Amino acid sequence: MMMMMMKSCFRYRAISIFLLLCISVSVAIGAEATKLDPARAKSEPGSATLWYDIRDLGVEGQGWEETKSPFDRLPAKAEAVVRKPVWDLSRDSAGLCVRFVTDAPTIEARWTLNKALLAMPHMPATGVSGLDLYARADDGKWRWLAVGQPKVSPTNAVKLVTGLPNGPREFLLYLPLYNGVSSVELGISKDHQIARAEPRTVELRKPILFYGTSITQGGCASRPGMVHTAILGRQLNRPVINLGFSGNGKMEPELADLLAELDPAVYVLDCLPNMSSKDVEERVEPFVHKLRKAHPDTPIVLAEDRNYTSGFILTSPREHNERNHAALRIAYEHLVAAGVKGLHYLPADLQIGSDGEGTVDGSHPTDLGFMRMAETFGAVLGPILGK
Repeated sequence: MMMMMMKSCFRYRAISIFLLLCISVSVAIGAEATKLDPARAKSEPGSATLWYDIRDLGVEGQGWEETKSPFDRLPAKAEAVVRKPVWDLSRDSAGLCVRFVTDAPTIEARWTLNKALLAMPHMPATGVSGLDLYARADDGKWRWLAVGQPKVSPTNAVKLVTGLPNGPREFLLYLPLYNGVSSVELGISKDHQIARAEPRTVELRKPILFYGTSITQGGCASRPGMVHTAILGRQLNRPVINLGFSGNGKMEPELADLLAELDPAVYVLDCLPNMSSKDVEERVEPFVHKLRKAHPDTPIVLAEDRNYTSGFILTSPREHNERNHAALRIAYEHLVAAGVKGLHYLPADLQIGSDGEGTVDGSHPTDLGFMRMAETFGAVLGPILGK
């Protein structure tokens, strides 16, 4: 198994390099249709900054347009269908982001948070409630550039970066992971322009859909761009829909109905950390059958839950993982035997490494853990999407 995963990792790296070589780094603000109209921006007396609503740039990561609030992750109709904890967590903006092009030397940001709690005991405010800015480097790769540190609730205004070189460049801004937002604006000088990024090519427009737990939602990344789902979005040059619900990724039938409404490039089902082996036995097969009925050809990845890092010495967490993994493997084999095509299996080995250094609390990944998860998940997703 270890050799198979290593070989998959090498294939994934090769695919990543190929994709990066295919990305053009030359951007321009030339087409009038892509520029944002300064007349729609907000201005303040005595300031040279114009504030643009990021919704005019096209927000990525939302599966539904009919939402109760602009940055919700589930449709408005879901409030009457899913359990209240799921609905409440769906108001967090995990995974939402926006790509844009600007020639401005300074980029500012202003965002209004929904919740007063900026941080958690084991996760910093930059990840819970902050913004995260990446820029397309000259080699075509996304490189981290700046983080918007939240200091107060509800509204923060920061200068993300200044001293940028002349000329337009593509940027990527991620929204908070464990807080929601009612508004997000980018501040650009009146003397410069901001525009939508070029649309993705047709073959790269379908998103990767992740459905899972607190780990999928982003706990405990130091900033929004460090979750494995976001890392993979950048590496594979794909939009990502993050449907991680902290403590509440349980493969419930109503979530299967909602996910079946969407048409992603691949479904990644990673709910075992919130499930017992009995839950796995009862829910996985019906969940997959419902998705397969709606989408006969869409690949589906079943992921084992990562191993607790304390499992090397503590019996209870190790046995919990073992029971879950065994139940998922049986469900996978039943589905294959029933003729379900396009199923892929992602084992727990290597997800957060074997040295015990990949989590903040034995369960939730640090940035190191998320980098390792991105490599492990990418070893499966790269070949699927590369085909």
